[in-house]
Amino acid sequence: MDEKLIKRLESAVARLEALSIGQGASRGIEADAAATDPAILAFDDLITQSVGRVLSAAEKIGGQVLEVTKVIQEAFSTEKELLIKIKQTQKPDVAGLVEFLKPLNDAIMKAAAMTEGKRSDFFNHLKAAADSLTALAWIAYTGKDCGMSMPIAHVEESWQMAEFFSNKVLVGYRNKDADHVEWAKALKELYLPGLRDYVKSHYPLGPVWSATGNAPVSAPPKPSTSKAPGPPPPPPASLFTSESSQPSSSRPKEGMSAVFQEINSGKGMTTGLRKVTADMKTKNRADRTGVVSIAEKEGRVASPSFSKSGPPKLELQMGRKWVVENQIGRENLVIDDCDSKQSVYIFGCKNSVLNIQGKVNNITIDKCTKMGVVFTDVVAACEIVNCNGVKVQCQGSAPTISIDNTAGCQLYLSKDSLEASITTAKSSEVNVLVPGAGPDDDWGEHALPQQFVHSYKDGHFVTTPLTHSAG
Repeated sequence: MDEKLIKRLESAVARLEALSIGQGASRGIEADAAATDPAILAFDDLITQSVGRVLSAAEKIGGQVLEVTKVIQEAFSTEKELLIKIKQTQKPDVAGLVEFLKPLNDAIMKAAAMTEGKRSDFFNHLKAAADSLTALAWIAYTGKDCGMSMPIAHVEESWQMAEFFSNKVLVGYRNKDADHVEWAKALKELYLPGLRDYVKSHYPLGPVWSATGNAPVSAPPKPSTSKAPGPPPPPPASLFTSESSQPSSSRPKEGMSAVFQEINSGKGMTTGLRKVTADMKTKNRADRTGVVSIAEKEGRVASPSFSKSGPPKLELQMGRKWVVENQIGRENLVIDDCDSKQSVYIFGCKNSVLNIQGKVNNITIDKCTKMGVVFTDVVAACEIVNCNGVKVQCQGSAPTISIDNTAGCQLYLSKDSLEASITTAKSSEVNVLVPGAGPDDDWGEHALPQQFVHSYKDGHFVTTPLTHSAG
C-alpha cells in the first residue's frame, strides 16, 4: 500500500511539473504563494480571532447586531482576497483602483445602508460598525499625494469616528447586558490594536503591488456617444472615488474627505433623505431635547439659524484661525495641520464629526446641533455655546472646558484631562464620562447638576446642587 501511495504522489507531482510550464499553472502557483504569504496568514488570523470574537458576542445578541457583524466579517474577508490579488496585479490607475476595490466598497456600503431610515433600538451598534469599516479603506493608500492619511493613521482616525457610537453602547448597556458590552469592547480591539498593529507590521507604507504580475485593472469603458443616449443612471454610492482631489491649504485632507463623504452622506443612495423630517422644518424650541444617550427624537431638536447662514467652510484664515462652518452630514472632517498658536471656531454645523489632530490654543463650538468634536490637546479652553446634543471628546489635556446655554452635552475626558475645570451656565443634561481605572474597565458617567438650592445663612447666600433621590 505504501509503494502504491508513493507512486501516486510521484505521478501527481509529475503532472504538476508538466502543467507548470503553461501560463495557467504559473498563475495558480503565484496565487498559492500569495495565499501563504506571512502578511496574508496574519490577516487570516485577525479574521479568525478578532472578527471571530465580535461575531461570537453578536451571536448571543442576535437581530440587527448579528446582521451587521456578519457584514463586518464579509468586508474583512473581501479585503483579504484583495490583498492576495494585489500581490499578483500591477498597480492600476486611479479609475482602475476604484474598480478593483468595488467588492470592498459594496460590503462597506451594505453596513452604511443599515443605518439609514427609521432608527432602531440598535442604531448605536449599527453606526459604530458601519463607521468602523471605513478603516478598511487604508488599502486604497497609494502614496503621500493621494489625499489620504497614511495607513496606520487612517485606521486610527476611522476608529475615532466610530468610537462615539461604541461608547454609547458601552454606557447604555453597562450593568445591564454583558453581551452588548463585550461586543463593543471586541469591536474596538478589532481595530485598536488589531487592524492598526497588523498594518503597522505588514503595510506601514500601503499595499505593495506586483511589478510583473497581471495587467492592472481598468475601469469599464464609457458608453459611446455616437448614438443618442437615454438618461444616465444615477451615480452609484461609493466609498472610493476616482475624482482627483484639489489640494488647498484652506481644505486639509480634501482627498480623504472625498473618499469618505459618500459613505457617510449616502450620496447616490440616500441624497436628500438623511435625517430630514417634516418636524425639522418647524420652528421648535431650541431648548427641547433629551439626554444624548437616549434615542434622539431628531424632529424635536431644531437649530434656529444655521440652515440658511451660508455655504460650508473648512479653512484656515490669516494663518491663525480655523473656521468650520455650516457642515451638515459630514462625519469625517479632519484638521491635522495645526499648531498651539491657532484657534478653531466651529459654527452652525449639524450631524457632523470633526477630528482635530494636534495641539491648538482654543476651540469654540457655537450654535451646533448633534455635532461631534474629537480633539487632542488645547492650551487655553474648549468652549461650547448655544448648542444642542453635542458630543466632545478630549484625548489629551484641556485646562478649562466651559458649557454655556447648551441643552444636551456629552463630554468624554481622557486620563490627562481629569483635572480640567468645567464651568456650566444655563445648560441642561450635561453628562461627563471618565475612563475606568484599568484598560478594560467601563467608562464612568457623571451627570453635572443643572439645578441649585440657594439659602440665606449668616449674612450670605449658600448655594448647593439639588439632588434627587431615587423613588
